[in-house]
Amino acid sequence: MFDVDREAITGGPVGRVLLLLAAPLVAQNLVYVANALVDTFWLGRVSEDAVAAVGLSLPIQSLLGAAVVVAALGTQILVAQRAGDGDAAGARRVAVTGAAVALAVTGAIAVPVVAYSEELVRLLGADPVLAGTTATYLAIIVAVLPLGAVGDTVENCFTAYGDTRAVLHVSVASVLVNLVAAPVLIFGAGPVPALGVAGAALATAISAVVGLGHVLAYAAGIGRDTFRLTREAVAADRSTAREILRVGLPLGGQRGASELVRVLVVGLVAVAGGAAGVAAYTVGARVATLAVVPALGMQQAAQSMIGQNLGADAPERARRTTVVGTGMVVAAFLALGAVQFLFAGAITDFLAPDLTAAGRSLSASYLRILAASYWALGGTYTLLAGFNGASRTRTSLVADLVKYWGVRFPIAVGSVPATATFGAFGVAVAPGLGWGVEAVFWAVAVSNVVGFCGLGAYFRYTTRRGLFGNAADRASDDGNTEPAGD
Repeated sequence: MFDVDREAITGGPVGRVLLLLAAPLVAQNLVYVANALVDTFWLGRVSEDAVAAVGLSLPIQSLLGAAVVVAALGTQILVAQRAGDGDAAGARRVAVTGAAVALAVTGAIAVPVVAYSEELVRLLGADPVLAGTTATYLAIIVAVLPLGAVGDTVENCFTAYGDTRAVLHVSVASVLVNLVAAPVLIFGAGPVPALGVAGAALATAISAVVGLGHVLAYAAGIGRDTFRLTREAVAADRSTAREILRVGLPLGGQRGASELVRVLVVGLVAVAGGAAGVAAYTVGARVATLAVVPALGMQQAAQSMIGQNLGADAPERARRTTVVGTGMVVAAFLALGAVQFLFAGAITDFLAPDLTAAGRSLSASYLRILAASYWALGGTYTLLAGFNGASRTRTSLVADLVKYWGVRFPIAVGSVPATATFGAFGVAVAPGLGWGVEAVFWAVAVSNVVGFCGLGAYFRYTTRRGLFGNAADRASDDGNTEPAGD
């Protein structure tokens, strides 16, 4: 039902093809987020401190995810362009080189983070009660980061070819493993001791290993034949590695810039709102991650569709893909925001029923404030897909620098009490303005709206100046049109 071939991607109805490509990716991302929500769901039945411990580690995990993005998205964009140009051999070379880049970059980062996880957590300003537990959780998760990075890079190759069902299958297998392992390892069962927060991390790590094995089996031709790695392709190529880094590094920088702000914001929340504030921010972050799943799926689909159309020298169709995708996401997110606004309290009770009264009130407030900006948050993803698919990935970096550092962080600083000093990673902000922890929540919403409006204006400007036409010319020059069999 969701099979989409190259002819449809480059010639079928834009809206329909986008939905067909995005549907399995949306489902896959829902499964991925469900995988992440498993921790919050079960640990919310342990204690508020357990939820807060995971919440403190989330921004650090996301910051480290910037390294994963470099290879995974750089590889996807280039594989899509090669596929659109009919260069199967070139696409396979990009895939193998991308996996090698992913392993090397994330491996170099994971080792010191695991070794100094507790010191890293303490730099966030975590209190002694939370620091040790958070560090244990973080170390286990980061230890398997390189394996997850390779898996994500290979999955993105299937997405680039339009086989979005493959990544759904991989994610379903992973989450099923986590659904079974998490409660057993957290609460204990039979000979398995109750490991609490560490058990949640171990379950996530096991599911990542299962996912990697699954996608590599597909790439070897076991069960799938859309994208296949051959022996001839198993050799890293330096020039291809440089091209992947050229495209991927700005996206990694984008992710790093935004996630560093999130790290600092968690420190602000901890000072301004204590454990209740951190728990509320964690609930909001988890729900927002779930909410953006449709936009993220549309972005991934649009990037592949735009890349293939540029490789096929169809720049106008690439532009229309961006515009149509953004309109669809904005409309859907207006409805989604309305639902979250109305049921904020019920969502909080479902995810973390053991929160204190203060934690519950702050969580519901944050969910309502977030809901008002969902339309802008979702639309930003598809606008960025247009620039990324055209290999203009530096635009994503600049857009997030403005959104997070120019808007979100300065407003969030106002949450710190006038009598307190905020410190994280050696950054000190004193005195605060005493606006309270809800200033952080408003900072997130305002930055979402400002980011979308600014990016939309820039997209209109650059398309008038030949954004997609120039990208199509570059894709044709970079691709190797030499015919190659599978």
